[in-house]
Parts: sequence; structure tokens; C-alpha cells
Amino acid sequence: MSESKKTREACCSKLKLFLASMAFVYFSKAFGGAYMKSSITQIERRFDIPSSLIGFIDGSFEMGNLLVIAFVSYFGAKLHRPRLIGIGCVIMAAGCYLTALPHFFQGPYKYETSVSHSTNVNSTESILPCLSNHSVTDTDDTPDVSAIKACEKAAGSSMWIYVFLGNMLRGIGETPIMPLGVSYLDDFSREENTPFYLACIHTVGILGPMFGFMLGSFLAKIYVDVGSVDLDTITITHKDSRWVGAWWLGFIVTGTVILMSSIPFWFLPKSLPKQGKEESPSRSTELSTVAEQENFLPEENQEAEEKPVTFKELAKDFIPSLRRLFKNSIFSLMVLTYLVVVNGFIGMITFKPKFMEQTFGQSASKAIFLIGILNLPAVALGIITGGFVLKRFKLGVIGAARVSITASIGSFCMLAIQVFIQCDNAEVAGLTVSYQGASHVSYNPQTLLSQCNMGCSCSIKHWDPVCAYNGMTYASPCLAGCQTSTGTGKEMVFHNCTCISEMTAPVSNMSAVLGQCPRKSDCDNKFKIYMALSVLGSFISACGGTPGYIVLLRSIQPDLKSLALGMQTLIVRTLGGIPPPIYFGALIDRTCLKWGTKQCGGRGACRLYDANAFRYRKTSPWLSHSKMDSLQIPTCL
Repeated sequence: MSESKKTREACCSKLKLFLASMAFVYFSKAFGGAYMKSSITQIERRFDIPSSLIGFIDGSFEMGNLLVIAFVSYFGAKLHRPRLIGIGCVIMAAGCYLTALPHFFQGPYKYETSVSHSTNVNSTESILPCLSNHSVTDTDDTPDVSAIKACEKAAGSSMWIYVFLGNMLRGIGETPIMPLGVSYLDDFSREENTPFYLACIHTVGILGPMFGFMLGSFLAKIYVDVGSVDLDTITITHKDSRWVGAWWLGFIVTGTVILMSSIPFWFLPKSLPKQGKEESPSRSTELSTVAEQENFLPEENQEAEEKPVTFKELAKDFIPSLRRLFKNSIFSLMVLTYLVVVNGFIGMITFKPKFMEQTFGQSASKAIFLIGILNLPAVALGIITGGFVLKRFKLGVIGAARVSITASIGSFCMLAIQVFIQCDNAEVAGLTVSYQGASHVSYNPQTLLSQCNMGCSCSIKHWDPVCAYNGMTYASPCLAGCQTSTGTGKEMVFHNCTCISEMTAPVSNMSAVLGQCPRKSDCDNKFKIYMALSVLGSFISACGGTPGYIVLLRSIQPDLKSLALGMQTLIVRTLGGIPPPIYFGALIDRTCLKWGTKQCGGRGACRLYDANAFRYRKTSPWLSHSKMDSLQIPTCL
């Protein structure tokens, strides 16, 4: 009797260790994934690439998953699952370190500017923006192709490939965690405890995105070349669209955390006794009733005894197992549902910080911070609430499905309202308004030229914005017609700007300072409403996460559980994870009003978007796909 008690206690302690290890690894992988999402804008600016290409890089995580998910899910279920998870963590950590590698091979970051910003403290009026610019022909002609290639090689402009490969490696390493970990937990825990355990894991896991986004927010304020350049010579701030934060440092941090999370899995056994096996199982709850689960499963003879099989026999049984799995109509319909949902979710979460920047005038750092401190806690609370509702009201498969559908409808309503909350475009002369102040949107760069700056021979390629005291932003001091300047670094002020006097309302101050002008005050109030609806929608959507997960688990045969979770992840990530960042990025690129210029010439990253077109192309097509299941949230955030 005492021996049986000791065995039971050892079993429980190992199951608890596995539960804690799974929670930590969910935290660490979500920490790394969220940091990658929060660094999208910084990576785009650092490598001067368009949104469509950064979407392709972001999709490489799913590509890595796609390479191995089917085999890991099927063969991994027959092997040592905890150790496979540990190996995956080591591979993920290696991917994070590889992603940070380009920073150490590239030279210092050189942002585009139209004037030479002197750092001499004794200089007074040394800069003459309107008179010191090169001629239009000197500045805007296309350079020699061979010179461009030599420059690009020196600047390391193709280093983004390392980020692509590192993210893909991270996707390969993440593969065994969800299908093998969840099936291992479900196999050796009581059926009525599984929903609560999953909710706990996902709740701890959602802390990872919180810390990931907060780390991204913190590092977005630190200059990319901190420690290797004199920060007094930097004339831009973290609010500028040319600013690049210390993105590389975060990947070193996340890689180290992921590596630490692999340690416990090397000491866990291949299998455990079923929790509560020695006791008479309770049949009082609807969730643990086997009869209900059997109603959703096709009738077939299943072997109760586990027989040792060879690798050849496993491979031979792979195709029949797939056929059995997809004959399950519940599983097939749920995969199709997830596929539609993930397409909308991935596209929106990838570019949400940029959306908040362009639509509501928030800095990249603040946008990332608010997502981490407001949206993600709401998701965590929603996940644990969904698991608690299942356990408290003893809901089974039907009840779980009803909760999931209700949450989906509620989150749809929240997203529908958000579409109608907007701010006006930032007032930029020649792009969103005319030089006289009349509102218009122009995708033609020639509109940057006006009578007031014709004599300055300005380049229309440069983006070095200045804010006039009348609230208007000009693309550069030269295009504002500024004649002189005082001060140095970030404190530089431009004077006698002839274009400011063209405004319909007369102004006495014809000076401008570096940087874009802030948005109107009513935009801040609209942003608060947007964030409140976004947080509420996140909570409602997450409430349906755990119930939806339980419907999936209870609708498949026990011996197909790992394969089902793996195939669901494979299909959803292939068609719902890889394409959305690419085509969302391509749609967003079409709304760009002002492209930056690369160090070696050619089109760089976008500096200014048409906020209204951005909003419709990002949000409206996906109104009907607003729900996100917790099965995907910890992975995608």
C-alpha cells in the first residue's frame, strides 16, 4: 500500500514537473515569437526593405515549421517526447542567435538626411539648407549599376537573409512543443483536469508575449549602434520613421531564455502512469464522460495494447492514419475554420504596431508597449476564464463549442466597430496637403515641389522632415524653403522658410524644427477608444480559445491525437501563416506616399503611408475572421 502511494506521488511529481516545464517553454517560445513581431518595423528600417519582403521574412517561421511538422508529430509520438521537445528548444535558441548575427557584420547604420548636421558647438548659422543642396541632376540621377553593387556589398544590404534563416530555424525548433507536449499531458493526466492544465500553460505562455513586446518597446528606444557611435551626433529621435532601435540585442536575450527552458526536458521519462489510475475514475462530470466523446468518433476497432513496432511499420502506417484522420468531419471542418481565422489574425498582428504608428501617430516604441501591457493581459485573462468556465459548469464538447461560437461573435462585433475609428492623415506638404494647406493625397513625388522651393534645387528623394510652427510638416528643410539654421544635433532650428508663408493663414514665425509635427489633440481621444475596443475584443476572443481546443481534442481518436494536432498546425501554418504577411505587406506597400532612399541609391523602406487606405486594406477584408483560438495565440503572438 505504501509502495503504491510512493509510486503515485512520484508520478504526480513528474507530471507536475512536466506541467511546469511546458509552461516555461510556452513562455520562452512566445517570448521569442512576440519579440520578433515587435521588431518587424526595426528590421524593415535597418535593412531598407519593403513591407512585402519583411512579410516574407516573418513567414519563414511557418516555412520552417512546414518542413518537419508532419514527421515530428507522427514519429515523435512513438519516440521520447520530452527529449524531442528539449532538442527543439536548442534549435530555437540557435535560430535566435543567427538572427542577431548580421548586426556584427554590418557597418554603422546611416540614416538618410538632406543636410550635413554639424556637431561643432561653436557653429551658429553654418547650415544653409536651401543653398547648400546639390543640384537636382546631381542628386536624383540613377547611379552606375556597378557602383551600386559595390556599395551594397560594402553596406551588407543582403544580410536580411540571416534573419530569414534564423527565423526559419526557430520555426523548425518550435515544431515538437505543441503536438508532442499537449498529447503527452493529455495522455497522462485525468480527462477532467486537462482543460485546466492547458489553460494554465497557455496563461503562463501568454506572459511571454507580454515580456516580448515590452522588451521590444524598451529596445526600440535604444539606438541600434549604441556603444559604437557618439549619440550626440544622432539628429533623429525614437519617434522618427528613420530611427532603428537595438533590435539585435533582444534576440540574444530571447535565445538565452529559450536555451534555459530546454534543461528540464532532458530529465523527464518517456511515459508516466495515468493520473488517478489507481483510483476509481469519476464519471460525474460531463467532460469526462467517454460516451459523449464516442459520439464524435467513427466506429472502429482500436488496439488497447501497445505493441513495439519498427520504423518501417510506422512509415507504412502513416498514409492510412492520415486517411482515418481526415475522414473525421469535425476535425476537417475545424481545420478549415482555423485556416480562415489565422489568415486574418496573422496579417493584423504582424503590422498592428505600424498601423498604430501611421493611423494614430504613435511611436513604434509606444505602440509595442501598449500591445504588450494591455492587449496581451486581456488575452491571458480570457484564456484562463474560458478554462475556468468549462471546469466550473462541467461543460462537455457541445457546451465548449457553444462558448467558442459566442466568443467569436462577440469579438467580431468589437472589430467591426474599430473600422470606423480613424484620425486624419498627418499634414505633410505636397503629400497629404498642398503647400497652401488644402487637403489632398498624392502618390506623385513631383508634388513635393512648389514655387516656394523651386530656387533651392531640392532633391525629392530625401526624407528629413521638419515641423513648422504652423503645424505643417515638410519633407526636408530644403523643400520647406529654409534659408538658414542655428543649433546642433537634435536642437537644430531652421529659419526664414519661404514655404511656410504660402499658407492661407498668415504666420509670423517662419521657423521649423527637426521631426514630424504631432497629430491633432482629438486623435489622442480616438486612439483611447480604439485601444479600449481592442482590449475588450482580445478578451472576448480569448475566452473561446480553450473551449475550441477541447472540441478539437475530444473529436479525434486517442491514437491519432499527436498526428491530428501536427497536421492541423501544418495546414493552418502553410496556408494561413506564410501567405498573409506577404500579401498584407504588399497591400500596405501600395498605400505608401513617400519611400525612403537606400544608402546606395534605390527605393528603401516606406516613411509615410496614406493612413485611411492603410486602415481599409489592413482591417476591412478580415472583419469576418476576427476570432483567434488559443491553439494559435501563444504560437503566433
